[in-house]
Amino acid sequence: QPGTRAYDLGCSLGASTLQLRRHLPNGCHVVGVDNSDAMVSRCTANLGRDHSAATYEILLEDLRETNIENASIVILNFTLQFVPDEEREEILARIYAGLNKGGILLLAEKIKFEDSAEQALMTTLHHDFKKQHGYSDLEISQKRAALENVLIPNTEEQHRQRLQDAGFSVARQCVRCLNFSAFLGIK
Repeated sequence: QPGTRAYDLGCSLGASTLQLRRHLPNGCHVVGVDNSDAMVSRCTANLGRDHSAATYEILLEDLRETNIENASIVILNFTLQFVPDEEREEILARIYAGLNKGGILLLAEKIKFEDSAEQALMTTLHHDFKKQHGYSDLEISQKRAALENVLIPNTEEQHRQRLQDAGFSVARQCVRCLNFSAFLGIK
């Protein structure tokens, strides 16, 4: 929507932030947020090379402290899963409150499955994918150990229910690949 803001919460190096900037009209403002100084620095450099019309700012802050206002788009790409589970509902409610009518939330997360056989299959397929892309068994094992008890995934139903509880009139899964899903919430 013209004259609104688009937020990328957990912007990392800025891939999504840059795409927002490139596809929004003049008069829109993009806000990237990350809690890592190194990521903010690199994201700022990456966006500085772009000459799109939309203005932008990159903030070094915890997304739990970010004030969402006049937003038409909010993106949470593989970010909410690192926030303590008991704080996720409040974050989604704040995002909803800061969205304009018709605004959207795009939430992408690693998911877990209730069925243990499906969980095991999706994990195996994901590890096979990593191996095909050059990761060694040791690298895969180290990453799994590093993320254990840090990345806490939810089920698809938990994500949909949280979006509904936050007030979104539409709360649907829009993409799924192995154990990764994207959900669309529309206000």
